[in-house]
Amino acid sequence: MALANILRDAARAEALPRFRRLDASMVQTKTEAIDLVTEADIATENVIKARIAEWMPEALFVGEESVAADPALLGRLATADLAVVVDPIDGTANYAAGLPLFACMAAVVSGGETVAGIIYDPMGDDWMMAERGSGAWLRRSDGEAVRLQVAAPLPLAQMVGCASVSYIPEAVRAGVLANLAKVRVVSNFRCAGHEYRTLVSGHAQFGCWNKLMPWDHLAGTLMSQEAGAYAARLDGGPYLPSHVDGGLLVAVDKPSWEELRREVFTF
Repeated sequence: MALANILRDAARAEALPRFRRLDASMVQTKTEAIDLVTEADIATENVIKARIAEWMPEALFVGEESVAADPALLGRLATADLAVVVDPIDGTANYAAGLPLFACMAAVVSGGETVAGIIYDPMGDDWMMAERGSGAWLRRSDGEAVRLQVAAPLPLAQMVGCASVSYIPEAVRAGVLANLAKVRVVSNFRCAGHEYRTLVSGHAQFGCWNKLMPWDHLAGTLMSQEAGAYAARLDGGPYLPSHVDGGLLVAVDKPSWEELRREVFTF
């Protein structure tokens, strides 16, 4: 809860006051038109970084905006004894567009393994969180805690899920899009945090992403596993904090994962 409250305080101090109050000078493009950073991202991360430096001074801090400024920082994550990985505003494009679908996320990595994760929703003012071996929980601001469990498996034609196709190689993207017609509903919230929340709270059967920046996926993958899901890279191997590509598929159980991999995500 100490880390959860750091995320909440930073979002309240920096992200929420700027929401729907950004002008063009406060938004910049990073690598392409769909990859944005706002002054709220930077300010929110700075608050989180300072608070974590006070609370856990021994931890390596790996924030999305810190890595944008110093790419070498990302390579230190694999060998760090202890690290905190932060996405100050996940869903920046939504945030910049004034859409209330964004999140503040953090994961704790120890010895190359994700051991804790938190996804905070500033609009709903609650957290989903997990510690390895302790389950996944919804924690409300009044202190109530509800244990989370993924949904029951369904036949492929009835599955609901989230899939990001933006970073699927162009040569196979059309095929994957055609394969997605085999499921009942597929969505893309442009916010991994809320896609994981949907899965972990039992409202979807799968999620698939191809670009694997650690601040986007460490917390949600651990949370999904603690809620009963099966998660693996598309080659079947485990997803580790050091991975930044290779695709990730999370499903409510292993048979569902295998069917989705075989029938839909064939790249």
